[in-house]
Order: sequence, then structure tokens, then C-alpha cells
Amino acid sequence: MTRKNSLLNSALIASLSLVISALSHAQSPTSDGSPASINARADYFRLDNAYIPPPGEALHHYTAGFAKILCSAVFVTGLDPVDAAANMGGFISPFNQRQHVVNTRVDRVREEVSLVLPDGVVRTARRYDNQGCVAHSLGDNSIDFTPSTIEANLPPAHSTPWPMGDIVDEDSFPAGVDVELIQRALDTGFGPEEARTLGLVVTYQGKILGERYSDEVDIHTPLESWSMTKSLTGTLMGVLIQQGEYELWQNAPVPEWQEDPNDPRQEIRIGDIMRMSSGIMINAPSDPDFDTNTYPDHVYLYTGGVNQYHYAATRPQEYPPNTIGRYRNTDPVLTSYLIRLAVEGRGEDYHSFPQRNLFDKLGIRTALIETDTYGNFLGQGLAFMSARAWAKLGNLYLQDGVWNGERLLPEGYVEYASTTAPAWITDGRPDYGGAFFWVDNEVGDDGLPPSFSMSGAGGQSTRIIPSHDLVIVRIGKYTGARAGGAALQEMMPMLLDAVPETR
Repeated sequence: MTRKNSLLNSALIASLSLVISALSHAQSPTSDGSPASINARADYFRLDNAYIPPPGEALHHYTAGFAKILCSAVFVTGLDPVDAAANMGGFISPFNQRQHVVNTRVDRVREEVSLVLPDGVVRTARRYDNQGCVAHSLGDNSIDFTPSTIEANLPPAHSTPWPMGDIVDEDSFPAGVDVELIQRALDTGFGPEEARTLGLVVTYQGKILGERYSDEVDIHTPLESWSMTKSLTGTLMGVLIQQGEYELWQNAPVPEWQEDPNDPRQEIRIGDIMRMSSGIMINAPSDPDFDTNTYPDHVYLYTGGVNQYHYAATRPQEYPPNTIGRYRNTDPVLTSYLIRLAVEGRGEDYHSFPQRNLFDKLGIRTALIETDTYGNFLGQGLAFMSARAWAKLGNLYLQDGVWNGERLLPEGYVEYASTTAPAWITDGRPDYGGAFFWVDNEVGDDGLPPSFSMSGAGGQSTRIIPSHDLVIVRIGKYTGARAGGAALQEMMPMLLDAVPETR
């Protein structure tokens, strides 16, 4: 049986199981997408398991996040620390929490940031080679892994043509492209000063039509991406599936779930996890019933200073799998865990896996994924890549997972990524797909054609529009998200007018 047929048969089995599940839940409440109806439906399916909140004090966690944000901004991206403190990474360290810090130390020799709180607690983060900046555990300035430097196995970028290198033919454009309109669109999409855009790249049929950068960065600068990283994690899992390490619809072999033969989490499939439909219980800000009085596990999975893979794997189940869609960081963390298990299980170096099996293939040289103190990739949001690198990843999906003639993702995987997840449809929120992609599969009031996207907090996005062979990457500072999003939205119709429809 070919891998394509295997994936298609697995998808058929998954569809049949969904039909059976739907029939068995025929009397369950329906949802129109409103918070009340979403919660009513969730209550119907909720299992009888107790929620266990994260340990520790919220301010201590937020400050650990702040230390990591400053460290990454200064020592990975190369930004000014004062500007970074005011504008970067408000998700895991809200700006109103940063005012509690009474002393900030940025050690450029050790590449370390230390933040002191009024109670004497000091939170630190340090740069560790290609593992980027790591937030240390409370009271401990060490890590539990050996850092490594991973070099790209690629020819020099400056003498290699795009997409494997830097050289772009700026005088040759595909037929039918309105070059002048493209330039106006880029100027519009970059936005005003308050958008704080760092990088904007547009490709058509794989060719760079244009790009814009702030004075602080260039085409190689690794930029914070936040939850765009989730889609990268989904891609790395797709690579492993193509390599035969996993099947998309197999039950997820998380070790902590195998200890009790009656553990219901054994029924959770890899494909469910990457649709944000595992049903694992945490407290997350996007939950319709989010508890604002409890520090969210969703953020603790960045700041907790523990083995985050084990933490995610020991959370109880709240809903049956493939039943309720919830945007929770446990799912990409669990996927990252499975990636580590597979890579180390075949005797390979875990930290070099993304570079050797994906980045080298795509011509990406300066990417990194940051880790926890145990060396676990935090694949829910801590990848740092250039805007051009994200454009390459988007084009991998436009090309059905094939790059330079080599299939990197299984046949059918792009369809899985760009198809709305069943649990999100029945929740009345048909906007999440597979492989941790957001989907917009309807022509909406804005008139834009169907697309699917890698999206992150602070206005980070890589939008893929198959009908026009377009990939649009926008990355900026967190505080510019609103203005940056408005500029991007204004740019979109201009881009669509500037290039021919291809499919």
C-alpha cells in the first residue's frame, strides 16, 4: 500500500469514526458559536475530572516570561532592550505586570537578563547557543541539558539564488503581475509607524514579489513568531509521518498515558491533537469559560520552569477526543513531545532534527526553536525565523509538501492542514484546521478567497492563498498588532488585483 493510500484510508477511517460519534451524540446541544452555546455544548461532554491549577505565584511566572522575552529580543533578534520591554511579547508577560520589576540587568557578556521583584525574587533567562534564550527555573540559574551549536548544511546564501539562498531577480516578474500595484500594496501593508512592522514578504508562485523591513532587522534576522510556531511543529510532525515514524490517525503513544491500561487518553489520536481537539484539560485565555482568577496553564507552559512535556502529558482529560475544539498549548506541546520521542528513538540528535530534516531542505539558515530547561523544544510558540524563512514554509504548503522534487510531507497532508476540524465546526467556530493551521474556507464579507494561515500573537502571520499562489508574511512588534493588522487587511485586495488567479 502506498503512503498516499495509507493516509487516505486513515482519513476515511477518521471520517467514519466522526460519523459514528455524531450519531451517538445526536441529542447533544448544538452551538451557534456564541459563548453561551459553546459552553452548553462543552458541559454536555465534560468528563468528571478535577482541574489542577499550575503551582507558584502568577507574578513570578509573568516575570520569568518577561526575562525570556527581553533575552530573546536582545540576544536573538538584536533589538534595543528598552524598546523591547515596551513593545515585545505582551502575551506571556502582560505589560501591566512589568511595572513590578524594580531592577533590570542585561549582561551582554553572559547574554543573560535578570529581573528583580520587590519581594527579592530574581527571574533570569540566558542565551544557550541554537536553543536560544531559556527562562531558568525559580531560584536556579542552570539548565538540565547540554546546549549545542547547529550549523546549516547549505551553500553560502549570498551566492545562491532564491529560494535556497538570498539572490532574487528583481527585474523579472511572472506574466500578468502588476508590479507598480505590488509596490503600492507593500507600502500599504507595512503600515504606519504605530504598526511597528519588522518584516513583510510577499511571494507569488514561489517568487518574491517584494519585501519591506524596519531599520532594526534584515532578511536574515530571526524574529519572534509566537503561535506561528505551532504550524512549524505540525510541519515537523508531518515530516516524521512522511518518514514512516508515525501515522496521522494512530493513537498518540504518549508514555504517561500508557501507565494505566484504562487511561482514556490512550484513545487520543495524533490527528486530533494537531486539530486542537484532544480534549486535554487546562485553563487557557481563549476558552469561552476562561477562569481569569487562575494563572493559565496555557502560559505556564512557557514560564513554569519545569519539564513542560511531562506537565502537558499529566494533565487530565476534560472532553472525549475529536469532540470539543479548544485552543490550548497542551496540544502543540504534546506534539513536540512525540517528535522528541521519535527522533531520539531512532538514535538521532534531537536538537538538530529541525535543521537537518526541514530547514536545510528549504534553504533556511538562521532559524531556531527555544526550549525549556530540559531542552524540550517549546513548539507552541518559541520559534525565531526570518520573514523569508516563513515565506518558504508557506510555499512548501502551496507546493503540496514537495520541495525541489522531494516530498517532505505526506500526500494529503496539506489537505488535512487546510480542512476545517470537525470539532470546531460542531462548536460553531469553523476556523481551525489540522497541523495547527487556522483556516478561512469561505469567501467572507471582505471578499477574500479561501486561505489557511500560520498565526501568532502580536499580529504575526503567514497567509497562504492557493487560488492566487500567494504567500504573505507579516511579523512585527507585539504592540503594533492592531495597526499592523489593519494595514495588512487594507493591503490584501490590492495584492489580489495585482496578480492573476492561478487555480
